[in-house]
Amino acid sequence: MQKFISPFLVLAMAGIISCSKSVITQPVHEDKPFVQDYSVKYYSDTVRQNLIQSASDKNGLIKIVSSEGLLHPYNGHFQYHGTIAPDQSYRFLRDKKIKAVISYQDQFVYLSDSVVFANAWAGTVFIKHDLPDAKVFEGGKNFDFLVSDGKSLQLVQKNQTPWTGSLSGDNVLEIRFNQADNQFWILGSKTLSVFDPASKNLKKVFDGTHFSSFDLYKKGTVAMIGTTDGYLEYDIATQKQAGEIHRKLPVTNITSVKVINDKLWFGTVDGAFSLRADGKYDYYNGERWLPGNRVKQITKGPANSVLFLTNAGLGQLHFKDMTLEQKALFYEGQVRKLHIRNGFNATVRGMDHGNLSTGFMEDSDNDGLWTSMYLGAEIFRYAVTKDSSALQNCRESMEAMERLYSVNPVPGFPARSFERAGHVNELGDSEFWQQSAEKEWVWKSTTSSDEAIGHIFAFGAMAELVQDPDLKSRAVTMIDTLMSHIVKNDMYMIDYNGKPTLWGKWNPSYVNSFPVNVGDRKLNSSNIIAMLQTAYHFTKKEKYKEKAFELMTKHGYFENLMRPMELIGKAPEDATAHAKHMSDGWNHSDDEMYFLGYWGLYRYALNDTLKARYKETIIDHWKAERPEKEGAWNIFTALTGTDTFDLNEAVWYLQEHPLDMIDWRIRNSHRKDIEKIEPNFRKQTITEVLPASERPIQRHNGNTFNLDRNSSNGTSAQSAGDIWLLPYWLGRYLGVISAPVSK
Repeated sequence: MQKFISPFLVLAMAGIISCSKSVITQPVHEDKPFVQDYSVKYYSDTVRQNLIQSASDKNGLIKIVSSEGLLHPYNGHFQYHGTIAPDQSYRFLRDKKIKAVISYQDQFVYLSDSVVFANAWAGTVFIKHDLPDAKVFEGGKNFDFLVSDGKSLQLVQKNQTPWTGSLSGDNVLEIRFNQADNQFWILGSKTLSVFDPASKNLKKVFDGTHFSSFDLYKKGTVAMIGTTDGYLEYDIATQKQAGEIHRKLPVTNITSVKVINDKLWFGTVDGAFSLRADGKYDYYNGERWLPGNRVKQITKGPANSVLFLTNAGLGQLHFKDMTLEQKALFYEGQVRKLHIRNGFNATVRGMDHGNLSTGFMEDSDNDGLWTSMYLGAEIFRYAVTKDSSALQNCRESMEAMERLYSVNPVPGFPARSFERAGHVNELGDSEFWQQSAEKEWVWKSTTSSDEAIGHIFAFGAMAELVQDPDLKSRAVTMIDTLMSHIVKNDMYMIDYNGKPTLWGKWNPSYVNSFPVNVGDRKLNSSNIIAMLQTAYHFTKKEKYKEKAFELMTKHGYFENLMRPMELIGKAPEDATAHAKHMSDGWNHSDDEMYFLGYWGLYRYALNDTLKARYKETIIDHWKAERPEKEGAWNIFTALTGTDTFDLNEAVWYLQEHPLDMIDWRIRNSHRKDIEKIEPNFRKQTITEVLPASERPIQRHNGNTFNLDRNSSNGTSAQSAGDIWLLPYWLGRYLGVISAPVSK
C-alpha cells in the first residue's frame, strides 16, 4: 500500500513554498576580561610534617610553621606539583621554637616559646612573653601583640609590662584585631570576647557552642563565626546574632574562616568554599584545587592569591584576569603539547597522580569523532582569524581523518582508529583490531554512527569555510567517499566482515523498527538527512538529494526528525528488548550527535521551507536541553539565527570551565547547598546545574548533572580541543562572541 504524502510536504520538497524572512538581531557577548581561577599545589611529607600555619609577605614569600620547624613551598607550577621543604633562608631560625607566623604590615612576624620577633624592621621587633606553650597571636596597633597558649592571654608591647588574663571557662582558638574599633576579638570554643588594649578590659559578648574559627567582615562590623555545623553572623553594633545559623552550605563542618579582599572564605573537613555576591557558594573540592580536602587554615597569599593549608600540603588558588580568547589560546597550547596523537585529538591516560610526564596518548573508539570536533574548532578559528597555525592544525588533523579511510581495505569505510601493530597486545578491545595492509599498523573496526556524523560535520565545515583549494577539494572527496559507501550499501556502514556495524545503520527497516517515542528513531533520521544534504550541497550529485527526499517522504524520516522532544521517553512494554535498552534514560551522546548534525541539517537544507522547519525542531531540542546550560548546544542553536539561545549560560560555561583538564576525583553529592530531585528519565540529579569548575571533567556527551567522580584520581587528562575550543570558536564564527574588547 502506497503511503500518503501530505500536500504540504510535497510542496516543501519542491521548494515551492517560501518561508518569510525577518531580520533578527542576535545578542553578542563582548569578550572583556573575567577572573579565571586555577590552583598550584605543594604536597608535604604527611608522615613527618604536621603543617600548622602559613602566611605570606609583601615580597611574595610564603612561610609554613610545622612540627618539623619552618618550611616553605618549592617549585610548584600549574599542573606540575611542588613540594614543601625546610626553610633555611635565615639559618639561625633553626634554633627558635617557632609556634606560629602571621603577616603584620605585610611582613613576617613569628611567635616562639618566649618571644614575638621579626627579621623585618632590621630585626628590632623582639618582644618577650611569659607563655612557653604559646601558639596563637595577633598584632594590633603600634607593635602590640596579644598572645595565647589556648588558656591564658597576654598583651605584650615594647618596653611595657605585659598584661595577662584569660577567658572565663573557655579556651582560646583564634584572635583578630579590628581596625574599626582598635580592639582584639577573641574566639573560644563557646564564646566570643573582646579585649581593649588601651583600658586592658576583657569582656565576653556572645555565647554559643562548637565554635571553630572566625574573622571580621564588612569592615569590622560583623564577626563571621564558623562552627562544626554551619556558620553564624554576630553584629558588632547591636551585639546580637544576625539571623539564623547558615547550614545550607557545601559542607557544614567548618575549620577555618577568613576574609580576603572583602571576600568571605570557609575551610572545611571536605574542601573549601567562598560566598558569592548572589548568596550562593563557589566550592573547591578535590585535587583539581587542593592537595588535601581537610582544610586547616586559609590565609591571604601573594599577588591576589589565596592559601589553603591542608592535611596533605599547601594549595595556592590564583585569580587572573583573562579574556575568552586568551583562554582559548591557553587551551590551544595545552592541546598541541599534550593531546595530538598522529593528528588525532587524544586523551592522556596512565598518569601517576596527575603527573603529566607519566601518561601516554591513548587510542579511542571515538578518535574520529573527538578529532572531528577539534578539527571543527580549528576550521572556525581559521575562518575568523586566518591564523596560519590554525590552518596547519587543520591539515594535520585532516591527514589523520583521511587515513582512517585508507588504512583499512573496505572502500569508503572509516576505521575507528589506527595504531602501531607492535603494541596491539596493549590495546583494549583487541578483538576489534584488524591488521592493515600497511606494514606495522592495525586499525579498529565496528565504526559507529557517532563517527560518521562527526566526519560529515567537519568535512562540510572545511569544504565551506577553509579558503584553501587543496583542503576544500579533499574535504568534498571525503564527504562523497563516506556517503557513497552508505548509499551504495542500502544505508548501512559495512565492516570488513561484510556485515553492518552495530550502530552504523540508517536503513528504514532499522530506524522505523523503534517505537516513535524512542530517541534513536528521531536521531538516526535527523543525522542521515543532514549527511545526505551535506553531500548534495558540495557534490551536486542527485543521488544524495533523491535519497534524502525518498527517506523523508516514503519512509517518514521528516516526521521522525520533527517529532517534539517532549515525546521522547521509554519504550512501551510491548517493544523489543533492544528498543527498551536504547531508551532506559536520556542519552547525552545522542545530544552530541544531534547538534553536530544540525550544522548540515540547517545550513545545507535542500530548500528554504525545509530550513524553516528544521529551525523549529532544533529550537525544540534546545528548549529540552536548557536546564543543562551546555555551552556547545546553546551556541550550536545560534546557527539558526534565533535571538534566544541562552548566550549568557554559554559564556558561563566557557568562563567557568577549569584550566586543569585532569580527571581528578570530585565530590558534590554530599553538599547541603544543592537541592536534589527524584531519579528521572533525563538523569537530572539537582534542580540547578553546578558550574563546570565544580563538576567532573567531561565531554559534551556527558551529563552536566553528574555530581561525582569517584574512580581513579589524576590518572588521565582530557583535551580541551572538543570540550571547549569547539563551542568557543563556533561562537566567534557565528558572531555571538566578539573578539577581545579593550578596557
